[in-house]
Amino acid sequence: MKRWMTVIAVVGLLAGCSSTPTKEEGAKVEEAKPQMTPPPTQSAPSTATTAPAQPSNVGADPLKDPNNILSRRSVYFDYDSNAVKDEFKPLVTAHASYIAKNRQQRMTIQGNTDERGSREYNLALGQRRADAVKQMMTLLGAPAAQIETVSFGEEKPRAQGSTEQAFSENRRADIVYQGE
Repeated sequence: MKRWMTVIAVVGLLAGCSSTPTKEEGAKVEEAKPQMTPPPTQSAPSTATTAPAQPSNVGADPLKDPNNILSRRSVYFDYDSNAVKDEFKPLVTAHASYIAKNRQQRMTIQGNTDERGSREYNLALGQRRADAVKQMMTLLGAPAAQIETVSFGEEKPRAQGSTEQAFSENRRADIVYQGE
């Protein structure tokens, strides 16, 4: 019980700290445009999909079950931010719980950015995004030794183009399990 109260306190603290994103000095980025919601295929999970990370039938892989929150692997970010949005915290929590219960599993969190900004700035921002997701997972009980982070910056876009919709799809951290 004491551990759960500590986890709740830490998540609350993270939520409070996440409201002031930092901006590096000297970065070449455009002014922030109004934010759009994440793409429909990767929207925030509804309460129906936040079911426990356990498979409904024995032998089923919860990571591949489209009805399980664990099948969702992308955490989207606001422009020039590495703060995990509230709508993605259940997703991060589910993956943290899964990796903590499955000690043989390993994951890599891949940080990505849109094309705005210099290459160096985007690599650093992508790393901060991946590290933010990892930090949240470890605070929720996931072993840090099972999680690696890497930044691809703007090098692996999900959507092509220079529209706000394309930018919003590219500002993400992807969770990839070993062997996938």
